[in-house]
Amino acid sequence: MAEITAQLVKELREKTGAGMMDCKKALAETKGDIEEASDWLRKKGLSAAAKKSGRIAAEGLVGVAAKGTKGAVVEVNAETDFVARNDKFQDFVKAATEIALDAGGDIEKLKTAKMGAKSVGDTLTDLVATIGENMNLRRSTVLSVGQGVVASYMHNALTPGLGRIGVLVALESAGNAAKLQELAHKLSLHVAAANPISVSTAEVPAATVERERNILTEQAQASGRPPEVIAKMVEGRLRKFYEESVLLEQVFVVDGETKVAKVVEQAAKEAGSPIKVAGFVRYALGEGIEKKQEDFAAEVAAQVKG
Repeated sequence: MAEITAQLVKELREKTGAGMMDCKKALAETKGDIEEASDWLRKKGLSAAAKKSGRIAAEGLVGVAAKGTKGAVVEVNAETDFVARNDKFQDFVKAATEIALDAGGDIEKLKTAKMGAKSVGDTLTDLVATIGENMNLRRSTVLSVGQGVVASYMHNALTPGLGRIGVLVALESAGNAAKLQELAHKLSLHVAAANPISVSTAEVPAATVERERNILTEQAQASGRPPEVIAKMVEGRLRKFYEESVLLEQVFVVDGETKVAKVVEQAAKEAGSPIKVAGFVRYALGEGIEKKQEDFAAEVAAQVKG
């Protein structure tokens, strides 16, 4: 019997898109012949994933999970929103999010982590073949604190912990745990609604500030004002940008009037210890993915003409 090497398995996986264990079995069944093994997988319906890998996957689910001082958020994409209601897909995203808690936000580490008898990546490949759509384990982030809490929130959850907008908020503090959890939950609601770009002004990327300053300068120069007036206009508008984009500078959406920094300050008094917003993550399903625009009228016309 031919030796089934790791290289043979790798080649077959690249050729067919099938899971690792399925490739090993196919090679064993065909005595190491790549072409026969490929045909074997096709007959079993296990190489279908390869044909679907080029399709745009911008739907799917975001999953969130939090346990004490650690939280994880994961995005798994599919081609259509119908898949998000599939029980097997939901179970996969939920399990992958739990596993992500120990993967430290490393997407490649998450893909190779065990999910039952197979890896997370291989399990997803099998799911592609089963459901019949391209799917992609797109990204994952983990937040943790030494002391304090990490809260999770899913906006308009499809099921607990699964939906389209997932948020994590991490608070570093030695204060009362219940008070910290209450604040973290409210801040999660705020982050979901206000979509800040950073916790504080100091954390806004320099490139973002420079780009904004250039835009504001051009706008101010169009007014024809003297340079010293333009400089003041730019700084004023930059402050406005921070108020709209930075978490601690934003107006708290829960009451619509208090700055978030003041909300945290007040909560610290109630918790009996200083509170630091250590970080937040907000995933919106499909953000940044260029979705294919279907022109059904053109497709029908082409079919009739053909």
